[in-house]
Amino acid sequence: MVAVDPIRRILIVGFMASGKTSVGQELANLLEWKFHDFDSIIEDRTGVTISEIFCRDGEEHFRKLESDLALELFQEEQVVLSSGGGWPSRPGNWECVPDGTLSIWLRVSPEVAVKRASSGGPTRPMLEGEDPLGSAIKLLEQREDLYGRAQITLNSDNCYTSNLATKIMNIVIDQKDQE
Repeated sequence: MVAVDPIRRILIVGFMASGKTSVGQELANLLEWKFHDFDSIIEDRTGVTISEIFCRDGEEHFRKLESDLALELFQEEQVVLSSGGGWPSRPGNWECVPDGTLSIWLRVSPEVAVKRASSGGPTRPMLEGEDPLGSAIKLLEQREDLYGRAQITLNSDNCYTSNLATKIMNIVIDQKDQE
């Protein structure tokens, strides 16, 4: 029998407004694990919003902050991590994901992503401009293969947060039963 590496952390990736934060928080509660959202931590540490970082320092600076934070958080165990939507697109990030990490892609259509992102207040930096849907379609096309590197893909278009969190929790429980 092949030994199964125990799940020590969960990394949730996906496009903006796919539900990474809400599902991650719910999942962490179900598992009684910690939860960390990359964007929230970066905003707390820098004292400015993600939009301000994009405007002031540029996207590449923000992506470096994300990558550095991921390396720090990957040291923790019994933690659910919600990456930024563009985290998987930076070269080398996937290669830094340690063994014992279950990666989940919350897949969302561009139409649903734009609808959700638009209802939550200010526009996300990557959707600013005259054609948010066109921007979302283009970004998703660029990132789809990178998101697809996750071990499991779940569609979040028409699924409640609690249902997605429960599905992931059951995957973790099933894997523990195989250890």
